[in-house]
Amino acid sequence: MRKKERFENIVSWFKENMPVAETELHYSNPYELLVAVILSAQCTDKRVNMMTPFLFEKYPTAFELSHATQDDIFDLIRSCSYPNNKAKHLLGMAKMLVADFKEVVPEDINELQKMPGVGRKTANVIASVVYDKPAMAVDTHVFRVSERIGLTTNSKTPLETEKQLVKFIPEEYIATAHHWLILHGRYVCVARKPKCKSCGIKEYCKYFAKEEKKSKKASI
Repeated sequence: MRKKERFENIVSWFKENMPVAETELHYSNPYELLVAVILSAQCTDKRVNMMTPFLFEKYPTAFELSHATQDDIFDLIRSCSYPNNKAKHLLGMAKMLVADFKEVVPEDINELQKMPGVGRKTANVIASVVYDKPAMAVDTHVFRVSERIGLTTNSKTPLETEKQLVKFIPEEYIATAHHWLILHGRYVCVARKPKCKSCGIKEYCKYFAKEEKKSKKASI
């Protein structure tokens, strides 16, 4: 199957079977989403959603967070991965958001990446989710699933994955496709043992085709 055909079939399946795909992080405004995405690095959304209500209750805006201490923030996020670094990043982000952006979360990916704790993945999440821009955020799920099912080939970095994906996914579906791939990787195409039998895109999947070929050879 040619790559273009694989993309067309997979996008078509998700359009029909998962027309609504959204982040599982809980937030009510761009500031809260930015905080949640920074916290989500190498941490589950479930864990982040357990922490943020207490954090947002104490620091409902970037202005309040910018006047916190790193230790205060650490105490509220200690159960996430790398709490020291994330507390430092959140404080630095809040200070810059207040001083340089008047508390308005920027929509430009390059501007977003100027803030502490905001890499390209986080910037793409904000640009796509908040501002509906055609930005493809590549996290561990997207990176792994894209290569496994055959949407990307020999991708070594998240940026390489991003470039290969946006080349073939129609622009109007790029932001949603990010969530399609994340949710698929989280619940179906899981890392250790993908649930191929219940997978709706298995007939278009490069990995499934290889496994089927191996199984047929073994049965001969």
